[in-house]
Amino acid sequence: MATDLIRSRRQANWTRYLPGQKKGHYESFFQRANHPTRPLAFWIRYTIFSPHERPADALGELWAVYFDGENGRHVTVKKEVPFQQCSFSTEGFSAKIADAFLENRKLKGEAASGGRQISWNLQFAGQENPLFFLPLNLYETGLPKAKSLVGLPLAVYNGLLTVDGREIAITDWVGSQNHNWGSRHTDQYAWGQVAGFDADPDSFLEVATARIKIGPFWTPYMTPLVLCHQGEEFALNGLTQIFRARGMFDYFTWKFRSETDSVCVEGTITAPKEAFVGLNYYNPPGGSKHCLNTKIASCQIKFTRKLQGRTDDVEIFSTKHRAAFEILTNDRDHGIEISA
Repeated sequence: MATDLIRSRRQANWTRYLPGQKKGHYESFFQRANHPTRPLAFWIRYTIFSPHERPADALGELWAVYFDGENGRHVTVKKEVPFQQCSFSTEGFSAKIADAFLENRKLKGEAASGGRQISWNLQFAGQENPLFFLPLNLYETGLPKAKSLVGLPLAVYNGLLTVDGREIAITDWVGSQNHNWGSRHTDQYAWGQVAGFDADPDSFLEVATARIKIGPFWTPYMTPLVLCHQGEEFALNGLTQIFRARGMFDYFTWKFRSETDSVCVEGTITAPKEAFVGLNYYNPPGGSKHCLNTKIASCQIKFTRKLQGRTDDVEIFSTKHRAAFEILTNDRDHGIEISA
C-alpha cells in the first residue's frame, strides 16, 4: 500500500487548525446516523470557527439536530464558547468543546438554545477505512479551499439521546463519522451521502455538486462522486472527471450523473421542504452562509458497469429516508426557517 495513503488514513481525523493562526479557518467533526427502519436521524457537529485576521475571536461551536420524519418536528440546538474553552488534537482524534468531548469511538455532550435541549452519550464502531472525497494530493494544496473526508463510513452508533427531556435509545443506527475544514466555505453546493441503501446495506455513497465564485465570475458546476459497492470503490473525483460530470439542484431535488469508460453512476436525491432545518454558518472571510440540512432524504441510484462486447450490467439501489442532503447558499428566499 502506498505510503501516502497509509499516512493519510492515520491522520484523517487530526485537526488542521493551529490556535492563534491569522488565516481564517473552519473545521468540523460531525457524526450522523439513521434509525434502521424509521425516518429518524441525528446529526452532531463539533466545530472550530476562526475569523480571518481575528484569531482572538475564535469559537468552538457545538451543534445537534434530531430529525423526526414521523411527526415533522425536528429539534435543533447550538452552543458557542470561546476557543480558550476548547481543545482539538493535531496528533490524534480528540475534540473538546467546554464539557462536550469526541474521541475515537465515543462522544458525549449537551447543547441548548431557543428553549430546546439535546444531550448525547454515544459509542460508535466500524471496520471501514477512511474515504477520501478528493484525490489525496489535493488535501495538502491551497485549492480547493474546502476539504472533506469520511473518517469512518458505515459507522454503527449505540447509546442514548435525550431530546427536550425525552430519552431516545440509539440501537445500531448506521451513519458515518466525518471531517471537513477550510479557509472559507464553498460558495454554493449540494452535498449528499448514503450510509447503506435499503436493500444494499454495505454500499456507501458520497457526492456533491458545487461551484465557486472568482471575482464576479462563477465556475461551472463540479460534481465529485465516490461510490463503494460490493467491496469496490469507484472514485469519480479527478479534476477532469468532476467537470465532465453533471449535477443540478433546486429546492429540494438534485440530479447528478458521472460517467467513465467503465462505469456510469446517475442518481436523484430529494426531500420535502418539511424535512429540512436551516442553519447559519459563519464564513471565515466574513458574513455567513445558510445551510439547508436534512438527514432523512430519499435517494435512488442507477449504477452501470460497461462490459465490452456484452450487455451492460445495470443495478438500481435506493433508500426511502436514509440519505443526507444539504444545500449551502447565500440565497435568503429558500423558505426554510433558520433555527440555529
